[in-house]
This record gives sequence, structure tokens and C-alpha cells, in this order.
Amino acid sequence: MIVAPVSLIGVAAYLAAVFSFARSPGSLTTVAGVGAFLLGSTLAERFPVPVQDADANGVSLGFVFAVAALVIFGWAPATVVYVTAPSIVAVMRRNPPIRTVFNAGVFGLVGGIAGFTLTFMHGFDAESILAQVAATAAILYAVNLLLVTAAISASGSETSYARLIRSNVRWTILPFTLMASTALMLVVLWQRTPFLFAALVGPLVAISLYQRSTHRALNAMRLALTDPLTGLGNHRHFHERLQRELALADPEDAPVSLCFLDIDDFKRINDRFGHPAGDRILSLVAARLRQGGESFRLGGDEFAVLLPGSDEQTAVAVAESIVARICDADLGAVGALTVSAGIATYPRHGRERDSLIRLADSALYWAKEHGKNQVRLARPEVAELPEFRRVAAGIDRAARFRAAASLAHAVDSRDTYTGSHSERVAALAGQIAELLALAAEDVELIRLAASLHDVGKLAIPEEILQKPAALADGERRLLERHPQIGHRMLESLGVEPIADWVLHHHERWDGSGYPSQLAQESIPLGARVIFVADAFDAMTSSRRYRQARTIDEAVLEVERCAGSQFDPEVVHAFLAVVGAREAIPA
Repeated sequence: MIVAPVSLIGVAAYLAAVFSFARSPGSLTTVAGVGAFLLGSTLAERFPVPVQDADANGVSLGFVFAVAALVIFGWAPATVVYVTAPSIVAVMRRNPPIRTVFNAGVFGLVGGIAGFTLTFMHGFDAESILAQVAATAAILYAVNLLLVTAAISASGSETSYARLIRSNVRWTILPFTLMASTALMLVVLWQRTPFLFAALVGPLVAISLYQRSTHRALNAMRLALTDPLTGLGNHRHFHERLQRELALADPEDAPVSLCFLDIDDFKRINDRFGHPAGDRILSLVAARLRQGGESFRLGGDEFAVLLPGSDEQTAVAVAESIVARICDADLGAVGALTVSAGIATYPRHGRERDSLIRLADSALYWAKEHGKNQVRLARPEVAELPEFRRVAAGIDRAARFRAAASLAHAVDSRDTYTGSHSERVAALAGQIAELLALAAEDVELIRLAASLHDVGKLAIPEEILQKPAALADGERRLLERHPQIGHRMLESLGVEPIADWVLHHHERWDGSGYPSQLAQESIPLGARVIFVADAFDAMTSSRRYRQARTIDEAVLEVERCAGSQFDPEVVHAFLAVVGAREAIPA
């Protein structure tokens, strides 16, 4: 409805501009200038400037060249520049043909409208030039915005057209205004001496490079503080924001409310409908939480909503509205979904971050124990009861471990050539731990840590993990950082000692391992067990660059490396697990 007419009219306008310019190209200076503008605009389109929360491709500095070209050269040459540059880049990027044609149509149509408007504006004094640049920039920006947003809205976007317009204006009006002022400088320089506009190339390139670098840094920071599934803040971000809000509220004792929410019977959903259905539920809950306040996913099915400036009555009202919205969600075969919530408020329920968290957590526990699907306000007198504190601490710890365990599935789903590597390592490590006569709780912790030993690989580029040949030195050094990355990920969940075992599961008995070159007994026992199980499964699994060894060959290799690479006592237990006929002395 929008794409076809805009494409037809705009492409026709572009072809008319090409024909007009070809018939009457003007002076040599004009032709050379158009060529220079086309080159500059193409480079600008090839390397757009990222803008936070705007379109993923960013905004192009080609806008500067388009505005200036229309004022300097007129409609036909400028439209040739304005349409040709982005079309060349679109073809280079292999964009969908319909998108390329539509964009070309938009640019051609906009160029025609701006060129027609400029025929009524004359003069070379400062006021006239300023008016021409302002009018041209406004037309290019407004018509582009209206047409492109209309296409996005018509393509099935759930966001309304008016809301999309407001959002795009909010994030693009400032950079486009700055680019319009740069276009004014370009016009003035050209009128003084053609090709002086080259003096602006350096600053424009510097701005683009700086903004791209800043954007990458901001993205990295945001990823470090964001839960990848829901897009909410993660456990680390939650603690940082809560501490900051409490510090801001402290001078005036302003209220800050904290709401913890937990999905009721979420394990039943995962067991019955599978993890993909569970992930959809988590995303749905996250969307409902965003409407209530600044929200975070703490792990598993646990969430938090931070409500600065809200007292307990306001916080309860907000939490009850969230619970109601989630209950009203249509989940099809999954059935009804409910959540329980607990609330604590600063300073009434505590002045320290940890005490506030503990009280909100106790209120959540109280809501679950007394019927679920409800909101409970913190009751300090109940939270201080010794029996309550013991039970609540156990539940909190179990929830953290469930959150950590959910990461193992993500690791194996990415590791396409080894299948369920983490699952196999976990099973073998658990068997080894049992033969070492460890306590049942320690055995389970080692089994969980083994399932998470490669979680740091989630941050390693896919091309390194899937490389069909041996890794280069730089690639290997990057891969060897995965224990440290995994440690940071797990440390934020508070699942010690699992995080330490993951950190040290590549330390060698002789001290030549990584990352800390620990040796013998200084290596945590859990890490030593995981190392043996991981090495055995790696040897018996095929890689793209080598075939798997037989079980007998792998067992002999593990036995050979006892005392150098592996803990001899752990190897002894391993040999008993795999049923080796000969075992080295413990």
C-alpha cells in the first residue's frame, strides 16, 4: 500500500534527474563537484554513524552531502547523488531488492520535493542561504521519517505509527539538526572556493569513527548488564542500581521500594512444555514488568522491579497491577500463569541494601507459602525468626543454582559439533566425585559446575568455536579466556564454590595450566575432577579438524598424564568409573 507507489514515483523522479543531468551537466567544476559529493556520500553511507536506540544501521552522514548538493547544484545533480550513493551501498550489502528499491524511491521522491521547493527560494546572502539549507534539511528529514516509518508500520509492527514517529524523532532529531548545520558550513565553503569542502572531510570522518567507537563501548557495557533472553537488567545491574538509588534517597530519607517476583510453578511449565515454551513465558513476563518500573531478571524465573520514590502503598498497587496483567495473558496450551511478589521499602523496612533484599525475599517466600498469586509486604518480625531464615536461605541458594544450571543448556545448544558435551562431562564428573567419597552435596555441586564449565564460551566468537582447522595463537589465547569469563558470569549469581571451580578447571597438576598456574593441592578439588572429565570427553568427541579417539586410547592418554596434567587420585577414580583393568596407585 505504501511501498509500491513510493517506489514507482521515486524511481521515476530519479530517472528523470539522471536524464536531466546527462543532457545538461553544467560546467566542469559542477561535474567534478558532483563526482566528489557522490564519493563522499557513498563513503558516508558505507559507514553510518550509530545512534543509541535508533535504527540498527544508524544514521548516515550522507544527509550532509544531500542537503548541500541540493542547495549548491540544484535538483537533478543532487538527486543523482542522493539516490545513487545509498543504492550502491545497498547492493554491496546484498540488502533485499524490495528494500533497496523502496529506499531509492524515497530518496528520489524527497529529492524531487526539495528541489521543487528550492525553485521558489533565491539569493546568495547569508539569510537566504540559511533559509535554503533549513528548508531542504527539514524536507529531507520529515518526508524520509514519515515514509520510512509508514513502511515499518505497514510491515506488521506491533507499535502504532504515531508511537514509532515519536520514538524515531526522539532519537534522531538532534543528530540530523547537527548534520544540517554541517551542511550549511559545506555550502558556505563551496561558495567561497569550490572544493574547500574537503576541509570538512577530516572532522566528519573523526566524528563518525568516534561515534562508532563510543557506540561499541556502550553496547559492550549494556551487554554486560543485560539479561540476553529478556533484555532486562541482570543480577549485577540490579545490585548496582539499587545501591545507587539508596544513596540518592539517603539524604532526605526518600522512599525506595523493591519488589521481588517469582513465577509460580515454573518448573512444571518447563517439564511439560519444554524450555522454548519456558523462554517465551519469561519474555512475556519481562514485557509486563517493563510497564511497572525499572525491571531486572535475577536468574531463572526470578525478577525484580525497582520503584524509586514509591512508598509501600504505591509499591503494592504497582505490584498488584503487574500480577493482574500477567494473570490476564493468553498463553494458549500452557494455561493460566501466576506470579507471587514480595515488597520491602526503604527506609521503613531497612536502611542497608542487603537487609532490604532479604526482607523483600522473605515477603516473596511468605506469598508463595500462603497461596501464591499474591503480593505481600515485608514483615520484619517474621523474617527474623530463626526457622524462617534457615528455610529462606535454602530457597534463595537453590534458586541461584537453578539460574546457573539454565545456562548449561545455552552452552550445549551453541556447541553444534559436540552435542551434549556439558551434559556428558557433568555425568562423568559426578561419578568420579562419588568414588572420591565426597559428601552428597559436594557431588551435586561438582556435577552442576561440570555442566557449566564451558559457560564462558558464550562470549567467544562463533568463527573461533566452529573453525574447521587448528586455532592460530591469537585465537587460542582468546579461547583460553573462557574460564575467566565463565567465572565472572557465575560470580554475579553468587553460586560459590562453582564459580571458582569453573575458573580453575584448566589448571594442570604440574602448575603449567591456566589462568593462574596453580599446582597440585592448591587447585580446588572440584576443578581437578572437571578437568579429567572434560579432557576425556573432548578426546572421545569428533572435531571438525580431527577424528575422535577410541575410548581405550583416551583412557590410556588420561592415565599417561596422571601426575603431570591431572591429579593422580582423581585419575584413579576416573579409571574405576570407566572400568579400566589397570589403575595407577592413588
